[in-house]
Amino acid sequence: MSAIQQLLTEHLDLWTAADTVKKSGRGRGAGTAASVYGIKKLRELILELAVRGKLVPQDANDEPASELLKRIKAEKAKLIAEGKIKNSKSPLTPLLQRGGSNSTAVTATTSTSTSNPPPFAKGGPGGISDEQQPFELPQGWEWVRLGEVCSYIQRGKGPVYTGKSDYSVISQKCVRWTGLDLSQARFIDSDSIHKYEAIRMLCEGDVLWNSTGTGTIGRACVIPELEHKQILVADSHVTVIRPISFLSVFLWRWIQSPSVQSKIESAASGTTNQIELNTSTVISHPFPLPPVAEQHRIVAKVDELMALCDQLESQHNNAAEAHEKLVSHLLGTLTQSQKTASPLCKRGAGGDLDWQRIAAHFDTLFTTEASIEALKQTLLQLAVMGKLVPQDPNDEPASELLKRIQAEKTKLIAEGRIKKDKPLPPITEDEKPFELPTGWEWLRFIDYATDIATGPFGSMIHQSDYVQGGVPLINPSHMIDDKIIADEMITVSRMMAKTLDPYAIYDGDIVMARRGEVGRIALVTKNENGWLCGTGSFVLRFCSEVCRDYLKILFRCDYVRVYLAGEAVGTTMVNLNHGILKKMPIGLPPIMEQHRIVAKVEELMALCDQLKSRLAAANQLQQKLADGMVERAIMS
Repeated sequence: MSAIQQLLTEHLDLWTAADTVKKSGRGRGAGTAASVYGIKKLRELILELAVRGKLVPQDANDEPASELLKRIKAEKAKLIAEGKIKNSKSPLTPLLQRGGSNSTAVTATTSTSTSNPPPFAKGGPGGISDEQQPFELPQGWEWVRLGEVCSYIQRGKGPVYTGKSDYSVISQKCVRWTGLDLSQARFIDSDSIHKYEAIRMLCEGDVLWNSTGTGTIGRACVIPELEHKQILVADSHVTVIRPISFLSVFLWRWIQSPSVQSKIESAASGTTNQIELNTSTVISHPFPLPPVAEQHRIVAKVDELMALCDQLESQHNNAAEAHEKLVSHLLGTLTQSQKTASPLCKRGAGGDLDWQRIAAHFDTLFTTEASIEALKQTLLQLAVMGKLVPQDPNDEPASELLKRIQAEKTKLIAEGRIKKDKPLPPITEDEKPFELPTGWEWLRFIDYATDIATGPFGSMIHQSDYVQGGVPLINPSHMIDDKIIADEMITVSRMMAKTLDPYAIYDGDIVMARRGEVGRIALVTKNENGWLCGTGSFVLRFCSEVCRDYLKILFRCDYVRVYLAGEAVGTTMVNLNHGILKKMPIGLPPIMEQHRIVAKVEELMALCDQLKSRLAAANQLQQKLADGMVERAIMS
């Protein structure tokens, strides 16, 4: 067993313990799927060891890379003599340049210029000083400039596109870590293709390296043997590299390695400047050249180990998916049960068996952020179903609260402060999604609210009306975690606010999103008195006796979210009209039970958040251990 295989198997728990992360646009296997952090680091380790000569043992019988360099030099001289490539000069440059245009494309050759020293010049092989060598190489390897060992390194041309033709243009979209994706190619016509020199036609074994664009720069692939001999050219955002007498796949793996990708990552992050990988940059880049025989062994070993990583990740993801389904099923038994008793509050042999089954395996079920979020949503759903806290026969039933709400609405109508709503039909049995406990009541939402008002029409407020430091307008984007977070740039003058007085909000109101993420809400406090409901919002008003904190639970639960999302209309931006909200069926608990539910939800949510924090801390530790393991393996 090789050292890397031993590292993989002996620390299997470490590689798979770290939580999954989203794959970025760069790096091996980049895409939208989830990647296990530990396995991601293991892949990086394999690549880094490969390009440093630490993945497979050296063989004293291998022909050294110095002999390969002699053959490459002879081959290049022959190509120059035949007029197939030019003997051009290119100055050495840093790896990345910002905001530059596509530098003059040049053919990669050796040069006697002092700015691009010949191989084995004083100061190190390939004119690379000790300080310029990123790491120490094994016996038989050579540091070279990439341009010394390639017949052609050049950015593509900006084409004039046409419809479907026989001539394909390779863009950044076509260059994937998984290979060349010709389905993303565009086309040029025969008149345009004749303007391309023969050397620009892409060949099997060419390495394509994306050279611009956040999220795409640094990505590379090798042109495979194509079934049909298409004529392919690269556009100006892709650099073409044509190696001489060494493996294109090894070059591709080198590009994938963290030592190369990290330079691109660090330069591309945290800036809005255009990042470019210029032609002269690629030509002058130090490249570790192994003996040909060792290149073959390295490529084979990398393929073997990457396949093991793929298998390991697949097994982990399958297990994670199975775990997620198990959690979903078990939590579903709590909310789907036809019982109206409170499963979390029963004790002893007569307790709820569904909850007992979950509680017995709590430590193994709720081990991921997703499973804890599922638990939180289940607790909210149980709350609005009357299954979270026990009912108290001494509680005043919800019907009495409804009578008082109706009396207050009648008074407000008589005073002309609100309009009388059109009567809605009684709630049918088909509209009731679950059975309610004794003392609860089914009602339509408008029977609970004293008023539901829509924000002003868009024509009433224009971009030119916004001032800095005025009266804030509250739109859905300002509703965060049930609180209002105003934007000081989305405010209007006090004079304008007076004309919008019917849309003013006050302490105890609730603002609700009616566009985008419909159902998102925020509670208005005294600090927001006199602010304005925005065009994408509702303002909901209730009598003073209504428990606002219970309403927050109601709007966060799955039942209400699914109902509102299902009733909303629109394609690019969904909208909810207040007629839909008015007729929404809700289950109303007695007012005393509402307060008990709120207290229990706050208690349980705090416990869930603590569990998530401990999980995040443990995962962070696992990631640090994985990072440390990789660093030690590289430096050993």
